[in-house]
Amino acid sequence: MKQFTATPNDEGVRLSRFVQSVTQGLPTSLLYKSFRNKRIKVNGKKAAPDARLAAGDLIELYINDEFFPPETAPARASKPAKPARPRQPKVQVIYEDENIAVLYKPAHLLCHSDRTGDANLVDAFTQYLTDKGEYTPGGENRFAPALCNRLDRGTEGLVIAAKNYASLRDMNEIIRTDRLKKEYYTITVGIPPRGRFTAWWEHDEKTNKVSIHAHSDQAGRRKQIITDVDVLRTAGPYALCKIGLITGRTHQIRAHLAYLGRPVLGDIKYGNRKANERAGAKTQALCAVRVSFLDIPEENTLHYLTGKVIKLKDPQIVRQFDALDKTKPAG
Repeated sequence: MKQFTATPNDEGVRLSRFVQSVTQGLPTSLLYKSFRNKRIKVNGKKAAPDARLAAGDLIELYINDEFFPPETAPARASKPAKPARPRQPKVQVIYEDENIAVLYKPAHLLCHSDRTGDANLVDAFTQYLTDKGEYTPGGENRFAPALCNRLDRGTEGLVIAAKNYASLRDMNEIIRTDRLKKEYYTITVGIPPRGRFTAWWEHDEKTNKVSIHAHSDQAGRRKQIITDVDVLRTAGPYALCKIGLITGRTHQIRAHLAYLGRPVLGDIKYGNRKANERAGAKTQALCAVRVSFLDIPEENTLHYLTGKVIKLKDPQIVRQFDALDKTKPAG
């Protein structure tokens, strides 16, 4: 039997979801059988799968130990444990309150950990909150600081992070209901047309590459994308553009601009290799520079963000374009 005490980050969570988050490899059939057989209790009483937890609730799980993650044994004093994670970079905080933070992610930094084991933004944010005393690793049943949106490894700019479960839940709802507007700066090879452009997007998961089409398909694999393009400045064959995402899909900006014949400078997946080499561009010139919160319902705990605009001051991409403007290489 395992016991857990619900924390404020478990407030309002469905009991079935809580059990799934603290167990490992528990079949769904066995989960609901445990509910029927009164092997899952809250405050000493039988509870239903859809019961909502409150902070301080005592959850008792009479489930075999094999379905719980193994407990980590303390390291011996004579053999200091090796660090489990790479050294994380210092977090650059653009905005912060008691619920969320808006962070700057430099190009080449991962948002989340992957097979390479490289440093990543979510672990750096977790370390930041730990150092401030706002988060205690191992002190929560199921919640860990999380990112609400992500950027490709080669893209720099603003990423929203949640400090608690309620903020993560409600920020995800804001994003899902299109109450958050995101703007990007990019440098294109060639000067794109201004306006709003619609196309159809298809993702190949094996290659992690997308293709853009003029029409939908009968199989329903293609999804509509809408991208706003505004040209801010030009320098020879290059343009500094502001991009607004009406939809937000994997590689949307990079693939859509390439489809329009004006790829992102430095993009090795969808871009112009020769133009990249001429400009000496080794990473994609794409930066998330601004997030604007629209009308957020009062029942949302982040309602106070309505109308708030958070922007990146003096983005590196503008200085990159200024350098191109001085040289104006031939096309």
